[in-house]
Amino acid sequence: MRLVRVHAAGTEGVDGYLVTVEVARSTPANGEGRTTVVGLPDAAVRESVQRVTTAIFASGLRHSPLDHITVNLAPADRRKEGPAFDLACAIGFLATMGDNALPEPPQRALFLAELALGGELRPVRGVVAAAAAARAAGFDTAVVAPANAHEAAAVGGLRVVAPPDLRACCAWLRSGEMPAMPPAPRQAETDEPCLSDVRGQAQAKRAIVIAAAGAHNLLMLGPPGSGKTMLARRLSGILPALSSDEALEVTRVHSIAGLLPLGSGLVAQRPFRSPHHGVSGPGLVGGGSPPRPGEISLAHHGVLFLDELPEYPRTALESLRQPLEDGFLTIVRASGRLRFPARCCLVAAMNPCPCGFLGHPTRRCTCGSDEIHRYRAKISGPLLDRIDLHLEVPAQRPETLQGADGGETSAALRQRVVAARGLMVARQGRPNALLEPRGLRSHIHAAPEALHLLGQAVDELGLSARAHDRILKVARTIADLEGRDGVGLDDVSEAIGYRVLDRPA
Repeated sequence: MRLVRVHAAGTEGVDGYLVTVEVARSTPANGEGRTTVVGLPDAAVRESVQRVTTAIFASGLRHSPLDHITVNLAPADRRKEGPAFDLACAIGFLATMGDNALPEPPQRALFLAELALGGELRPVRGVVAAAAAARAAGFDTAVVAPANAHEAAAVGGLRVVAPPDLRACCAWLRSGEMPAMPPAPRQAETDEPCLSDVRGQAQAKRAIVIAAAGAHNLLMLGPPGSGKTMLARRLSGILPALSSDEALEVTRVHSIAGLLPLGSGLVAQRPFRSPHHGVSGPGLVGGGSPPRPGEISLAHHGVLFLDELPEYPRTALESLRQPLEDGFLTIVRASGRLRFPARCCLVAAMNPCPCGFLGHPTRRCTCGSDEIHRYRAKISGPLLDRIDLHLEVPAQRPETLQGADGGETSAALRQRVVAARGLMVARQGRPNALLEPRGLRSHIHAAPEALHLLGQAVDELGLSARAHDRILKVARTIADLEGRDGVGLDDVSEAIGYRVLDRPA
């Protein structure tokens, strides 16, 4: 019997783990060979035998399907899913042929690719997570499909080998001659929408800047066509650029979800996700079988925009409460617990009433008070508590819409946001929205009269302790935008003004 070990990797949640592909070949006494795959493989892994065998023959390489072959995917107690083990199985099949058909593969190399029937290497999901796991385990080489090469290289610390097909991979194993890397991907030029496109809405633009600077959640309330969607889509354009660590985290999540463009490396722009209100709970927060990242994880370090907020399923909205508070989502299964990152800026929009025209200057609202109450009650108090800013976005007059001046550009506003965010990071190491209660008390530096005003607002509006703290965080961000060390009366007063849904109807 000949035994060869080849290393591959699987994924759970957004993390990778190493898999040892053990291939044992022996000659059966009756001449009737068979191939068996063990180690909790799913259907795609079991089908790999046919793909691998056909790819070997199509590449003109030696293989005897009449032998008895056992493939063990260790550890055997973790479910193996997807076609990413094809390349490792093929190398194991060839290396057990003997007669120097193929040298034993290096034990500090990761093999991760799907095989086409013609022998070409196809990309797979989760290469960033797999490469990170390999690097942490002391591996020095990752062998992947050309379309995954720059994704694997983004992790750093690994030599990336990207042969176009199985024959080229075997040639590298025999000679050590590196195949050429595919050309580096060109960054696509994007035409970011500018906040100056929005006419009027000075208060809403101010709230957008505050949300961007302090990483605050935002809810806009206004009639159809008032500009809520335009404002939301321009928020990501004034956020600070992704740091290298943030870019790697975003790339990992999108790689697991299979959303990275082929041939791409690190994600360079903050994500903007806008799911339809028909999205399911698992689609919004993650889950399924196998568990995949939901929209809130795909918006990690970016913006999650929920338009027509009351139209989303109540259970789906309530499932947002924990990840909005903690910045991550924990999914519990019988096989274990999975953790998905979910640190994003939530921006939501809704109409003031079912018909949408409550308070409109020229259109009459046709809704009764009970209808309005039921409509707004679709958004629970605990969820509203986790949204720092909620404000009205009124309809604009025609003369405002036809005006030539749209105010400051996104580029100018972004400079102010970056400067304010820099103050926060220098002072406390994180944006204001992420401050814990102890950190908030240490860094708020609020004047006595400002705290007195906040106390009055809490008593009169019946605000919760969470809303109290979030007002202070918004006030701290307002002061940072102005470059002030302390939080004054005007800062707290403005922050209280951004709690319109906490006021009695």
